[in-house]
Amino acid sequence: MKIVLAGGGSGGHFYPLVAVTEALEDIAKEKKLIEPDLFYIGPEPFDRAALLEHEISYIPSPAGKLRRYPSLLNVLDLFKTAWGIFKSIMTLYRLYPDVVFSSGGFAAFPTLWAARLLRIPMVIYDADARPGRVSLWSASFARWIAVAHPEAAKQFPEKQLEKIARTGHPIRRELEAPAREGGHEFLKLDPAVPTIFVLGGSSGARAINETTLDALPTLLEHFNIVHQTGVENLAEVNQVAGVILKDSRYASRYRSFGLLNALALRMTAGISSLIISRAGSGTIFEIASWGIPSILIPIPTEISHDQTENAFSYARAGAAVVLEQRNLTPHLLVAEIERIMNDTGTHGAMSAAAKNFARRDAARKVAEILMETALPHEPL
Repeated sequence: MKIVLAGGGSGGHFYPLVAVTEALEDIAKEKKLIEPDLFYIGPEPFDRAALLEHEISYIPSPAGKLRRYPSLLNVLDLFKTAWGIFKSIMTLYRLYPDVVFSSGGFAAFPTLWAARLLRIPMVIYDADARPGRVSLWSASFARWIAVAHPEAAKQFPEKQLEKIARTGHPIRRELEAPAREGGHEFLKLDPAVPTIFVLGGSSGARAINETTLDALPTLLEHFNIVHQTGVENLAEVNQVAGVILKDSRYASRYRSFGLLNALALRMTAGISSLIISRAGSGTIFEIASWGIPSILIPIPTEISHDQTENAFSYARAGAAVVLEQRNLTPHLLVAEIERIMNDTGTHGAMSAAAKNFARRDAARKVAEILMETALPHEPL
């Protein structure tokens, strides 16, 4: 059996491919099947080490972006996409896989185009509450459509609803289960007070970082703060935090990191009572799988509509509070943290709603769909 994986460009598109691969490996072992040959076709993968770990063959193929604003790069990237389609046709014709699995994004487009031309069965997955353009385009000729958010199905044409499954978001095994013991010792934090986890990432974390730093003196009186700043922001954040906490007796309650690895994320999640984060769909479902209430601060809509849609979809489930960046102030952030943390009923209800939203078997469900699609297509 041969399965081609397509998607990427960001961790939100790439890591669901890895999570589904893990589930495929499990199914093959349980049913005593030969593990499928897996291929990733696209631009430079987000995490090449993950491909090597799961013996996924990488076949380079270019893909151009289509930006939402006027840019000469859109014209140049049309040629890149055309070359990517040609390469993908040649690659798929040579491999002739049993199924192509797409997690969406610009990186998947050339491979999906080639699969459509060669009439290779396709299964697509979209993580966002508002599905991306590639997913909406490919839905008409996909065998199955998996979605993470309940609102996403409404965005597809009515005639395609019968092949849509709400699976939830596939999450890598190493992130699913928080480590419930040893977190305070691992992070050298005070076990007598609750821990707030500020989950920042790259350049989009700047507004959250600045607001968190302004609120630190007040927050540290009652909470530990674990602050993932983004690698590029760490030095600046540490410099400012050093000034703010110079004479504070609570300075030992603050820990900052550029980017936490999987073990550190599980350790931090295991002791966290509340998470403050952007609203990427992958991040939301990781938080949900941990069953931790959250305050979501989506990237402004003029930059991306996806995060706002994702955040409010999750908030409607009762698991999070949404603060829009234009309204974000240290005073408001502290007020929302205290409101959630000081009301055990609210905190418990949000935690339960998060667990209900998570759908922890998502990777398994998608893997089973892929197996069911590929097996009849596999030659005897």
